[in-house]
Order: sequence, then structure tokens, then C-alpha cells
Amino acid sequence: MNPAAPSTPPSPTAYQRWQRFSSTAVRWFHIYANWLVGTSWKRFIVYAIVLLVSTNIIQELPPFTWRVSEHVDAEDMPVVKPAKPAKPAKAAKPVISLDKPIHYEVTIDERGVRIHPTNSASAASASSAASAASDATSESASDLPSVNIDFGKEGKTEDIKRAVEQARQALEDAAQEARDAAHEAADEQREAAAEAQRMPRTRTTVYRLGDFLVNLAVFWILASALLKATYKGRIVAEQKAAVAAETAEAESLKRQVVEARMAAMQAQVEPHFLFNTLASIDHLIETDPPRASQMQKNLIALLRASMPTMREANATGVRDLGRELAVIKPYLEILKVRMEERLQTEIDVPEGLLSAEFPPMMIQGLVENAIKHGLEPKAEGGSLRVKAEIVHGKLAVTVADTGLGFGRAATSGTGVGLANIRERLMLLYGPRAAVTVTENQPSGTKVTITVPYVSRAGDDHPSANEGAKA
Repeated sequence: MNPAAPSTPPSPTAYQRWQRFSSTAVRWFHIYANWLVGTSWKRFIVYAIVLLVSTNIIQELPPFTWRVSEHVDAEDMPVVKPAKPAKPAKAAKPVISLDKPIHYEVTIDERGVRIHPTNSASAASASSAASAASDATSESASDLPSVNIDFGKEGKTEDIKRAVEQARQALEDAAQEARDAAHEAADEQREAAAEAQRMPRTRTTVYRLGDFLVNLAVFWILASALLKATYKGRIVAEQKAAVAAETAEAESLKRQVVEARMAAMQAQVEPHFLFNTLASIDHLIETDPPRASQMQKNLIALLRASMPTMREANATGVRDLGRELAVIKPYLEILKVRMEERLQTEIDVPEGLLSAEFPPMMIQGLVENAIKHGLEPKAEGGSLRVKAEIVHGKLAVTVADTGLGFGRAATSGTGVGLANIRERLMLLYGPRAAVTVTENQPSGTKVTITVPYVSRAGDDHPSANEGAKA
């Protein structure tokens, strides 16, 4: 059998490579943005200046800029044809023109006419005078030629004309020689220039690929400044969102804990209270059947008012004040049967406030504390009053008793009930709700719960007809 060929791992697809590249780019983007946010604007300006200076230096170095030198031979260079010599002009009379005035001395005697500059030492021959006349436009007055016309011994007219013609011819010959010499000099200059062009030379070519670096650096600096200004706001917003999420989660956990406590309290429904009530009903059945029947009806009303609303109260956190009073009223009636003449109760709640929202189980907890720690330990008992009113736009519910007073009874509590009420109010309303505990006159304790007033008009209130004074 042939051994199985080793399996090669599949090569990553283009999509996978692009995912890796994009994730790496995003990670480095966030790293750079965090660095920009963490640095000060002064350091950012220094960073921008260093970046610009470095870019200007780098763009002049390889591989962004390099120079290539090469030798160029005469065959590779363009040939410059020498200019054709100008055709000689027709002979013309020489014209002498000077920028400065020239003073000549003219002497006429029996021997002839002599014309020479005033600073000449001696007269020159006619031929030398003619050649000098051709350069008169570029020489000084001291170099100008002299002209001598000899009349001869007899001074005949023919001799004079002949002398003048000879002088003129000599001047024309000298001018022509000067022009020929000038043409020869120009030809020599053109030949020298052509020879210089045919000599090999070195040509240097500069290639630049880094001209875009400065523009790229400017764009990078502007983009970094914009990123520094905007990314900081995003980080701050994310931090605030994270803090808000943590706070909301913590508040939710606290609310769940408090609601769990309330659920446990509502599930218990004071077992000792139920046992005592049932024992009292059993006793009254034998001694006072009508009172036993009334006490039983109050217990049924209490259970009917408290049990069905447990789940609703846990879900919403509040319910209307009328439903709370529907629990308090039968509870107090049961206690009045047990305590007989030692307990007097009063519920003072206007009809219009029965639909106001109020957290569940708070009034019941205050009433239980007032009776258990204030009125029951007192030998002669006392009175308990539940009152609701609007104070400065808020709903204030007060439970006042004439018992022993806060913390004076042997059965005084630990204050956990009031602490739970404060915690629940803080979770539900924040600083808009409050609990105040004061001394009642002439004795006892007065506890007031203040919450924002919100009406739940349209709900069914079991105790709507029980708002009058009991």
C-alpha cells in the first residue's frame, strides 16, 4: 500500500487575508488615536514640525531622489551649422564716425595739402592712412591716419587730381582689407565654437519621486488634528456610557434585592399576626360570635387586598394609594378587636388622592411598627392616625401614634424597616422622595413619607368608598 500523502493546510482565501489586514489596520488606528488623545496640543505641534522637517530632508535622499550622470559624445549631440559668411558689400566710401569730437589740423602750402590729427607726431603714408581710416570708428583720435596730397613741383591741375584720386583709392583699398580681416576673424570664431561643441561633455539627469511627501505630511497632520479633536469626544462618550451602564446595572441589582425582600415580606404576611388573629376568632366564636364573624370578614378582606397584588407590585414598583388603604383598613379593624378599647384609629385621606401612586407595603410597615413598638407596650394604649395630603406639589402620607415614642419601648426595633423604606424610595424616586421621623404631641411618633404626586386616574380602587374618616 502506498503511504498516504501528507495533507497540506488550505491556503487562506483572499477574504480571510482581507479580514486579517482590516482587523490589524483597525487595531493600529485605535492605538494611534489613543496616543493622539493622550498627548497635549503643544507636543502635537512639535510632532507636526518634526514630521515636516524630516519629510523635506528625506525627499532629497535615495530612493526618492537620485542623479544619473552620463558622457555625451560629439556624434550624439546635435550639429550646429556655422552661419554663412555675409557677402562682401560693395565698395563704398569710408565713413568715419566718433562719439567724441576729433580735432584735425589742415595745412595747405605750395607743396600740397596735409590733414592730420592735432596730437600726431608725424604724417603717415596714404596706404597706412587708408587702413587706419577703416578702424576709425573704434579707435581713439591719436590712432587716426593722416592724409597727404602732394601737388608736385609745378602744381598742375592734372597732378592735383591725380593725387586726390590716388588718396581716395588708397582709402578704399584699406577699408576693403579691414572688412576682409573682420570676416576672417568671424570665421575663426565660428570654427572655434563648432570645435567646442564637438568635444565630449558630461550630462546629469535628476529623477525626483519624493515631491509628494511634503503634501502627504501636511495631509497626515491635518487628519491627525481632526482625529485628535473628534476621537476624544468619542472616548469620553464611551466612558460615560460604560459608567451609566454599570450604574444602571447596579441600580437594577439593588432594585431586585429590595423587591425580593418585599416579596418575602408579602409572602410571609406576618405569620404571627395571622396565628394570633385566627386564635382570636376561635375564642370569639365561643364568647362573642358576632364579633368573631366581623373579625373573620376583616381577615378575608385583608387577604383579598394583599395577596392578588403582590405580583403586580413587584412588576411595577408602585400602585395607587387606594389599594394600600384597602389593606390597612381591615388590618386595623382586626387589631381593634384584639386590643379592644386600647386602640383608636383614624384614616384621613381625601377621595381625590385615592388614585395617587404610592409604593406598596410602606404604610403597612409603618402601621405595624407604630402598634408593635408604640401602642401595644403602652398600658392604656392610644390612637393611630393615617393621613394623606398634598404639600408643595408632593404627596405626603403620615402615620402618627400616641404611643411610648420612638426607641423608648422595650420591644423597640433595629431600624431596619425605616432603612429599607429609604432605600426603596431612593431607587424609585432618587432625591425627590424623603422620610422624616419626628415626635408626636403629646406623645408618640410621627413618620411622614413624601413622594412625587402622580395620579393614576381610571384604575379600580377597592377602597374608594373607604376614604372617609373611620
